[in-house]
This record gives sequence, structure tokens and C-alpha cells, in this order.
Amino acid sequence: MLQPLLASAAAQTPGERQFQRCINCHQIGPSTRHGFGPSLTGVIGRQAGSASGYSYSSAMKNSKIVWDEKTLSAFLKNPDGVVPGTRMRLWGYNDDQQIRDLIAYLKSYPAPASR
Repeated sequence: MLQPLLASAAAQTPGERQFQRCINCHQIGPSTRHGFGPSLTGVIGRQAGSASGYSYSSAMKNSKIVWDEKTLSAFLKNPDGVVPGTRMRLWGYNDDQQIRDLIAYLKSYPAPASR
């Protein structure tokens, strides 16, 4: 009975495994919607607090951050230190490789091309 679960976990990339910490609040991929947190599809290159249809905290909307590897890495380590007053509750990633893996995964889901 555990075999399919183990095979599924083994097939995941390191970034997908890191994203498991995020899925309670965030979705990523085609046709995703906002949940407790905003969809992370196309987050790389997006201005913080700007995904349409999601109600961000004032702190996030006013942060003037554009998400790239550097800003996301800092935020994932210490959300409140980067955006004081953010509603995101994450104890932070301490391992730089885990952060790189997660960011690589996020980068694999760019914003859909505009028509």
C-alpha cells in the first residue's frame, strides 16, 4: 500500500519536495487559483502584492519588492524581516540548497504568455 506513495515521492524533484511545505496555502501550475495564499504561478519577476484577485496585506502591497532569486531567498529565510507585517506564516527555510531547489521549482512555472 505504501509503494505508490514512495514511488511518487521518489519521482519528485528536490524543488517539488520543498514546495510540499507551501501547498497548504499556495498553488502553482496552470489553472491554479488563489487559496489562503496567492497562486505562485509566475511569481518570479512579479511585483509583490500584485497578483490580481488576491487580497494582500498592506505591508506586502507597499513593499515595492520584485520577486527574483535574491528577494525570494531572503523572504523565505525571514518573511517578517523582509516584509514587516506580512501575513505569511512561515518559520523560514534555513538551508540554502533547499531554498535554491524551491526557487528553481517556482521558476519552472512562469506567468502564462499574454495574448
